[in-house]
Amino acid sequence: MAITSTRARRRAARTALAAAVLLPGVLLGAPSYAATDGAAGTTGTAGTGAAGAGAGQAAAAAGQPAKTQPARHGKPPMTITRTATGAERSVAITIDDGPDPVWTPKVLDVLDRHGVKATFCMIGNHAQEHPALVREVVARGHRLCDHSVGHDTTMDHKPVAYQEREIVGGKEMIEKAAPGARVDYYRAPGGAFTPDSRRIAAEHGMRPLGWTVDPKDWSLPGVPSIVDTVQHPLVRPTVLFHDGGGDRSETVAALEKVLPWYAAQGYAFTFPARDTD
Repeated sequence: MAITSTRARRRAARTALAAAVLLPGVLLGAPSYAATDGAAGTTGTAGTGAAGAGAGQAAAAAGQPAKTQPARHGKPPMTITRTATGAERSVAITIDDGPDPVWTPKVLDVLDRHGVKATFCMIGNHAQEHPALVREVVARGHRLCDHSVGHDTTMDHKPVAYQEREIVGGKEMIEKAAPGARVDYYRAPGGAFTPDSRRIAAEHGMRPLGWTVDPKDWSLPGVPSIVDTVQHPLVRPTVLFHDGGGDRSETVAALEKVLPWYAAQGYAFTFPARDTD
């Protein structure tokens, strides 16, 4: 009886040891479903969590690119964004009041020379008049912003129905000029937002867009004045320039100086924040 009991205890010990060895392997090999559940992994990056990584590896093994979620989706916040995305030394360049057949191509060329992508806040009527320029802006990798149908700087004192026509109509004109292009932002003419205009913009997928730095280049203050106003190190600034509304030669000349200055200061050129504050 003693020998039999000893053998039984040894068999039980070996069984327990085998279970202890195998169990960690089972747990480590289990997929992490929680990493891709609900809102997790909705930042537009493929391969977030175990399921995303597995999908990416499987697609790569098959010689096909992994599917990615769009970086911009859903209803944005209705608060006004004034900061660039990215690290502290990031800057968002925004260009207002175009497209203009004379000055928009010149601004685009300056941006190209310095490898900068910007956000163009377009007036709907101008987009309707110059649809090829809207498509050119998109083709060069820039983003679009609705600047209303007719740039009425008093629309904050107008009825809500009027504000909605100006906001939604401007977006539709831009989209018609460049089918398939996204209009990610709405900038009120003169910055004259109202709670209703911000709500309407957000409901139509556009983040209300303000600015941090305004050199008032539209007033033709002179290139040195524009440059001096802009060249101050700030955290994630959004800078306002213009390519429409008149002579923009000073703006073009100032951009030639400002863009390399930002680069020399270690800034990365990004876009305004859309989905976060």
